[in-house]
Amino acid sequence: MAEDSIDDDTDRAEPAVLLPTPYTVPAALGDTLAAWLGDERRPEPPAKGKASEVATLPLPGGSPAVVLLVGTGAGTESDWRKAGAALVRAASGDPEVVFALPSDATPDAVRGLFEGALLASYRFTLASDPKPPTLTTVRILTDDPERYADARVRAEAVAHGTTFARDLVNTPSNIKSPEWFAAQAAEAATALGIDAQVRDPEWLAANNFGGMLAVGGGSTRGPRLLELRWAPDGVELHTLKHVVLVGKGITFDTGGISIKPAQGMQLMKKDMGGGAAVVGAVLAAAALKLPLRVTVLVPLAENMPSGTAYRPGDVVRHYGGRTSEIFSTDAEGRMVLGDALAYAVATLRPDVLIDLATLTGGQSVALGKRTAALFSENDDLAKALFEAAEQAGERVWQLPLPEDYLEQIDSDVADANNSGGRGAQTATAALFLRPFTGEARDRWAHVDMSSPAWSDGPNDELTKGATGWGTRTLTRYLEAL
Repeated sequence: MAEDSIDDDTDRAEPAVLLPTPYTVPAALGDTLAAWLGDERRPEPPAKGKASEVATLPLPGGSPAVVLLVGTGAGTESDWRKAGAALVRAASGDPEVVFALPSDATPDAVRGLFEGALLASYRFTLASDPKPPTLTTVRILTDDPERYADARVRAEAVAHGTTFARDLVNTPSNIKSPEWFAAQAAEAATALGIDAQVRDPEWLAANNFGGMLAVGGGSTRGPRLLELRWAPDGVELHTLKHVVLVGKGITFDTGGISIKPAQGMQLMKKDMGGGAAVVGAVLAAAALKLPLRVTVLVPLAENMPSGTAYRPGDVVRHYGGRTSEIFSTDAEGRMVLGDALAYAVATLRPDVLIDLATLTGGQSVALGKRTAALFSENDDLAKALFEAAEQAGERVWQLPLPEDYLEQIDSDVADANNSGGRGAQTATAALFLRPFTGEARDRWAHVDMSSPAWSDGPNDELTKGATGWGTRTLTRYLEAL
């Protein structure tokens, strides 16, 4: 067999191209940059212009002393988001960086740039003497700031909501009780004109929230139901589309009596990532004064083993009357979500019902660390959420709800069992939740975002730790309504 021939000229990577900006580059500097980028003596160009790439050119004794060339790839919003993140990381050792915006940058691109820079500069620490960040200012040079004013406002609202969600998830669970979470969220919401209400265990018992009471029964720190309601002032509520967002709020998950192994418990402070994301989304909606009704429900509980914990074999009656036989106390998220979904349908009459949950390990097996599992029988809703996630720089993938899998959650003594086993566990968890949506089933979506809620290290706009996953997707979805 003849060997393939390789043409060296066609195989060489093309160097990056400098984009025109309103900043007048001194002639000598422009010549230096052009010569450096196009130096044909190099086997590889110093910069290829791909998104997230930063090339550093020191200019000793010059002004500026250092030039950063930031790649923007194909120029999509996602590429610009990566560029913004790469910029702040590359300049993290300087107090200020000035970025000359290309003259043809679109508002969407600039929104991506702002989001990437803001999200990648996020820090969380509880150290007694934290070192303050060196980089405090990013200046954007443009000849048309008004063109990008709205993009900046939207990026800042989304970044604020996302970083608030990250803070909630990153907070350790010795601090983060259900009561603490509800108080933090209610305070932030009230400051933006969002109505907030927190229901205590006595109210939950009086109103038959059996799932929340069962899961929270093993802890000395009782469950709470957080309800946040946003609507713009001066508008008749019945004229507005009503979106209800439900987020799982398990502030720590030991697995209960069906206790997790030690390694599986290490990151269970993140098991309220769905609740944090829906709170972040309503904060962004209020900051942007979106013309619709958004109600957030976060069923909050701590799943602990004790003499008062619920047990395998128990039968729990949820809000609305549906019953669940407990096969595993570690399948607790669906227990609290069942109560909240049934309550939402019965009392809030949503036009759209969406829940987010760090629900199953099967999500990671199926889709990995960066893609959440989406379930919905409404193709238009699924498509809208998919598109919102793409725009936001997050990812979802729709999975099926096969009817024959229902037999995995059959029960001899209750309406269903709460754990369908290891096989197709992400789908059987969604199937368990579906009956609680009642008449809203045709306008309901469930998102399992267990792994995307946490990042093991910096990755584009993500920092190590909580990602705030879902806040950006939900905000994009709400903006498009």
